[in-house]
Amino acid sequence: MLREVWLNIGVEKIDMHEGVMIKALLDSGATGMFMDRQMAARHGFKLQKLERPLVVRNVDGTNNSGGAITHQVECNVFYKGHMERIRIDVCNLGKTEVILGMPWLVAHNPEINWKTGEVKMTRCLPLCGGKTQKKEKVKRMVTEEEEKIVRWAIDDKEDWGREEEIEEDHRKIEEMVPKKFLK
Repeated sequence: MLREVWLNIGVEKIDMHEGVMIKALLDSGATGMFMDRQMAARHGFKLQKLERPLVVRNVDGTNNSGGAITHQVECNVFYKGHMERIRIDVCNLGKTEVILGMPWLVAHNPEINWKTGEVKMTRCLPLCGGKTQKKEKVKRMVTEEEEKIVRWAIDDKEDWGREEEIEEDHRKIEEMVPKKFLK
């Protein structure tokens, strides 16, 4: 049974237009998009310092071993004819190189076959700039909420006040998880 969905993506440095192929984990439980700190250093990605550090908690509620997120990387991401420029937070991910979380999943709404792990980019919004695989193109207006989601995924996240939303998510998780597991 398939438990995880991985994408082979290209990640290109903006300043040098050099890229690497990596495996990215699609994670609907992640509240952002993340790149492993060691992977970023190994491939020479230019780190951009955040104005304020972002606290990172693991799925079990403990603080991430690497501490707060203090930097991000702006890069181009390529997947099956789809291309976008995004900002990815840099933190310790262990063996995982990149995690594409809910902001990415919501912005692109990919078609995922959970039996095979196949991912198709057939439902990207016009703002995305991605190439869709549909033969017929349907023109429609992008709603204000859809535009906000896409802009949050590619812009500086600090402008969107996500800290309060993330704190609220953590409170909801803490309410669901038995207290003995939250230490």
